[in-house]
Amino acid sequence: MADPDVRPVHRYVSGDPRRFLTDALAGFVAAHDHIAWEPDPGFLYRTDREDGGVALVSGGGSGHEPMHSGLIGAGMLDAACPGLVFTSPNALQVAAATRHVDRGDGVLHIVKNYTGDVMNFRVARRLVDGDVETDHVLIDDDVATDSDHDGPGRRGTGATVIVEKVCGAAAARGDSLSAVADLGRRVAAGARSFSVAFAPCTVPGADRTSFDLAPDEMEYGVGIHGESGVDRIPQQPVDELVSGMLGRILDALAPDDGEPLIVFVNGLGSTHPLELGVVFDQVVRQLTARGLEVRRSLVATLVTALDMAGFSLTVVRCDDEIVELFDAPTAAPGWPARTATTSAQPVDVTFAEPDDAADDGPECVWLSAFVERVQGSIDELTDLDRRAGDGDFGANMSAALDHLDLPLRGSEASVARALSTSFLVRSGGTSGAVFGTLFAELATAADASDGADVLANGVANALHEITDLGGARVGDNTLVDALAPASDALASGATLDEVAAAAESGAESTRDLVASRGRASYVGDRARGVVDPGALVIAWLFRAAADHR
Repeated sequence: MADPDVRPVHRYVSGDPRRFLTDALAGFVAAHDHIAWEPDPGFLYRTDREDGGVALVSGGGSGHEPMHSGLIGAGMLDAACPGLVFTSPNALQVAAATRHVDRGDGVLHIVKNYTGDVMNFRVARRLVDGDVETDHVLIDDDVATDSDHDGPGRRGTGATVIVEKVCGAAAARGDSLSAVADLGRRVAAGARSFSVAFAPCTVPGADRTSFDLAPDEMEYGVGIHGESGVDRIPQQPVDELVSGMLGRILDALAPDDGEPLIVFVNGLGSTHPLELGVVFDQVVRQLTARGLEVRRSLVATLVTALDMAGFSLTVVRCDDEIVELFDAPTAAPGWPARTATTSAQPVDVTFAEPDDAADDGPECVWLSAFVERVQGSIDELTDLDRRAGDGDFGANMSAALDHLDLPLRGSEASVARALSTSFLVRSGGTSGAVFGTLFAELATAADASDGADVLANGVANALHEITDLGGARVGDNTLVDALAPASDALASGATLDEVAAAAESGAESTRDLVASRGRASYVGDRARGVVDPGALVIAWLFRAAADHR
């Protein structure tokens, strides 16, 4: 049995790890007609620059894309030197790229503070000395490695792309080499970053991840080369996590009250944009509460550590000049096509509460019993759907029904209408549409009559609407397999107990079926032997009617 605490190794697309980098570079160049590859000794460069001016060269180990290759383009880099994965480029690469992009106005090197990068870029400048005028900016923004002791000092991380953007814009407007370098050093000096990982990365071809991390732990102060963090802490709510990270950054940066800042929330490789949005929401709220202005913001995945799950925060002091250069256009493919050009403010985003209360009037016993059964079975429904579908059915049922207090109160029509609204608005998806339609038709039938034909008419109309919606028929392994026999039994005048038995038999029949409709159809034969959860819930509805209506 697999150890649940061991994260499986990421299997990369390339079949041969030895060709991973070259294949990736080939695809990158083929996809971008303004970028070319010089194989001897190996660097990427712009092909579309014809004007003079200062040129920018950067680079580093591969695995951080889109930095640096994706930042080649007008208004940013002129060349990038890729090393092997997490390995600095060599001095000959950097020297050749420097000579190639020089237009007589000098070349600026933008260098992350890692020993290999620093050494090789320094050697490269010596190699071209006398041929090309050069200068450099050293990026050392990572406060996790800030120390009073002798050593390499702060690592260069997220601030690198901000420096490349600002310096690239300054070079594009015609600034001199010394002016661009001074500006880059000013940005770097006013930038600090901190990173956290929820899961380590895997180097292509490796048989294990870069470090071991339990599911309930976080690596705090992690580097971008797969390094362990400076601490290992339990998982925290996002507000606490962001507060701690910002605390370290702001202690190091010490901005004045009201000082404008650029904030960069960066994904480390496997972090979803929705997660980055959650982080940025907290950053804006907490910085605003501290009296600081988020003058510009960047929320994107630009500085990665292969497939590492986590994020970094970068805070940069800014003034009007830096903001103007940050806003300047660029054709670099990795830079977002649009970034905000105004200050960020906390935003309240809520969904309007639907009118789906069922808390006034006499108790509706049978629908209360049904909702209680579903509310108590969310885990069971989730497990069934994980085995037979995409795993979201239990969550959808929970979203629709968990807010309801029992017992439900009101007429049968009003309670059914409230349930319809709950499913349609709160749940969404296929189950929301289908169950919302079912209860809408039950409500309509109850409004039309209070006689014995209410349930028969409502179910018949619901079956018609549901099959018209999705095209499902009996045998397709959906809730129709339970709803159709129940409708037939009602139409024939059967007792409610007989109707419930027909629905239960129909639900049980799905155990031996393979779905041909809905997301369960994508699972195919693997769903055989599992009762369809939607059909099961339909059976529960009619059993509640038989026992309590």
